[in-house]
Amino acid sequence: MNELQNLKDAPIAINYDTGANPTVSGRELHEALEIETPYHKWFPRMCEYGFTENEDFWTNLSESTGGRPSTDHQLTIPMAKEICMLQRNDKGKQFRQYFIRVEEAWNSPEMIMKRALEIANRKVQELETTVAVRDQQISELTPKASYYDVVLSCKDAISTTEIAKDYGKSAKWLNKLLHEKEIQFRQGDIWLLYQKYAEKGYTITKTQTYSGNDGAVHSKLHTYWTQKGRLFIYELLKAAGILPTIERG
Repeated sequence: MNELQNLKDAPIAINYDTGANPTVSGRELHEALEIETPYHKWFPRMCEYGFTENEDFWTNLSESTGGRPSTDHQLTIPMAKEICMLQRNDKGKQFRQYFIRVEEAWNSPEMIMKRALEIANRKVQELETTVAVRDQQISELTPKASYYDVVLSCKDAISTTEIAKDYGKSAKWLNKLLHEKEIQFRQGDIWLLYQKYAEKGYTITKTQTYSGNDGAVHSKLHTYWTQKGRLFIYELLKAAGILPTIERG
């Protein structure tokens, strides 16, 4: 790793961001080799030795310094080595040795493992993104359960206590609220609806029998809410800004 870092700091920069393998700028190599022939004539001449575009090199425009951007090329390290060898001078030999060290560092076990881990991490991130997008789509396509869904799935009459639990409250709280809104009144031990609501099918009364301490069988009336009555309470409380826990937040 340290060797590769040192190579990055060498006079001619190595580009490690263009793909699977490192590359070098054709213009920078041309300048480093101190070639007197203008670059736009020299590079096509080098290509005559059998180099293939998009395989051995890639064409791009260099950054403009005020005039028109000039054409540059990113060369693979094997191509750069061959070009250095073709120069047949000390500069060519010097930079060929440099590129050999670049290849050795790039293909070291440490760097191979590093690249493998980077690829694995990218795949994990892509998978996490895919899963997150899928979960988001499922959330968008799956409607949030509403209180109506809960009511419609239940056919039986239920107690005031059960309805109050839908709101995280007690039966005492709900009975008091319905009484304050003049929906029901207490008659002895049982809550009954005022006549205005009694004929709408909101409640039913059931008689339960039990054995008393005196050994006799006794009976007691209980009021239960039908699902129609349950929805009536839902609309009543909703108008007052009170929602069941399933529909909060």
